[in-house]
Amino acid sequence: MNTLGKSTSLKLLNIRSLPIRTFWITSIAFFLCFFAWFGIVPFMPDVVKDLGLTPDQKWNSIIVAVSGTVFARLLIGKLCDKFGPRLCYTWLLILGALPVIILGFVQTPLQFIICRLFIGFIGASFVITQFHTSIMFAPNIVGTANATSAGWGNLGGGANRLGMPLIAAAVISFGVAETEAWRYSMIIAGVVCFLMGIVYFFFTQDTPSGNFSELKAKGEFTKAKKDEVSFLKAIQDYRVWILFIVYAACFGMELTVYGTMDDYLQNTFQLERVTAGNLVLSFALMNIFARTLGGFFGDKFGKLKGLRGRVLFLAVILGIEGLMLSLFSGMTGLTFGIIFLVGFSLTVQMAEGATFSVVPFINKKAIGFISGIVGAGGNVGAFVAALVLKSKSAIAEKTAIAEYQSLGQEAVEAAQALASSQAVASGYFIIGVFVVITAVVSLTIKFSTEDEKAVQREMSNVSVLS
Repeated sequence: MNTLGKSTSLKLLNIRSLPIRTFWITSIAFFLCFFAWFGIVPFMPDVVKDLGLTPDQKWNSIIVAVSGTVFARLLIGKLCDKFGPRLCYTWLLILGALPVIILGFVQTPLQFIICRLFIGFIGASFVITQFHTSIMFAPNIVGTANATSAGWGNLGGGANRLGMPLIAAAVISFGVAETEAWRYSMIIAGVVCFLMGIVYFFFTQDTPSGNFSELKAKGEFTKAKKDEVSFLKAIQDYRVWILFIVYAACFGMELTVYGTMDDYLQNTFQLERVTAGNLVLSFALMNIFARTLGGFFGDKFGKLKGLRGRVLFLAVILGIEGLMLSLFSGMTGLTFGIIFLVGFSLTVQMAEGATFSVVPFINKKAIGFISGIVGAGGNVGAFVAALVLKSKSAIAEKTAIAEYQSLGQEAVEAAQALASSQAVASGYFIIGVFVVITAVVSLTIKFSTEDEKAVQREMSNVSVLS
């Protein structure tokens, strides 16, 4: 530990250490939030039948699920700066659990879409997770800690493909009708999130030195005028908004590709639904290590080349991500398709980790708000990309249906699948080009000589105390 109580290493079994215990609890909380956020995805075919969703309503539910998070992430960062991560996470989990539970009772498409909008708010858990680990870990390891906690949390978005069907099977074994299983599964996921909010309140602490409220009472934590000025500077800092775009180009694209890949694999490579689902699950499960690698190499480049080194690594891995997706979009053979998909999966998650190896160093007096802005960028990216894919796919499918409807249902379905595949492939290529351009733009992120020296001093202290 350093003199401020921050951990200088990520020894995962040392749960007696407050930073390590916080790391585990915040990672689990984030995992559960993502599990509930995307918990309905495995059941969408059942929901479409049960509620009679049209294609437009299905797409709208996907879009609102990621767009609602934008506002929540912008708000939660400022709340973290003011009230601390412990209370923010507690209330986010408790209140966020309510729409998850209510989703199990919806009866109309509108009710379903509204619930998905509010469920998206729990995606703000990412900001609190990054804020909390940034406070608990020293500069030499903060990138790795941030990336690992975020990556393991993101696993919830893939684990639900295994977990939710298992919950549904367990529910059915108690006599619940199979058509109603998705409802009970969502209710259970919501209750677990609610209980995790209670755990967060009693077993975590805002900082290594104590909770915000306690430090304020002792006069050790005050919002001085200079801190307010630093907050205003934060929102005027061009680097914050470049990182906003960078995160849109990595996490936003991961969300979009993850949400559309099932259908694309089936339509393009004629895979069975289960096979396609398992491939997408594997894509999500790479978060176990891929995002950590991004933070790890961000820290390593930071040690070798300072803050500029972190930016250089981010730009390189982001550029490779865009290249992988563009190449994947042109593949018609399954073997090379999977190779480039794995390449994209690895690099997009590494880019996410690398992004938050840079974020904590932009302005240390407004980490929460900056994390919120950058985190919101991911969802803005997902929102825009989903709109692009929806518009291209919807137009192509409607055209195909009109042209082939006289040839019978089978011909219409085949033409619709081909049209969708070609439209989405075109969309993936456009997204890949956007990511490469963003990688070039990220090189404009600069740090002052004073900032570089300040981090060097911190790193020197860490080396002495380690």
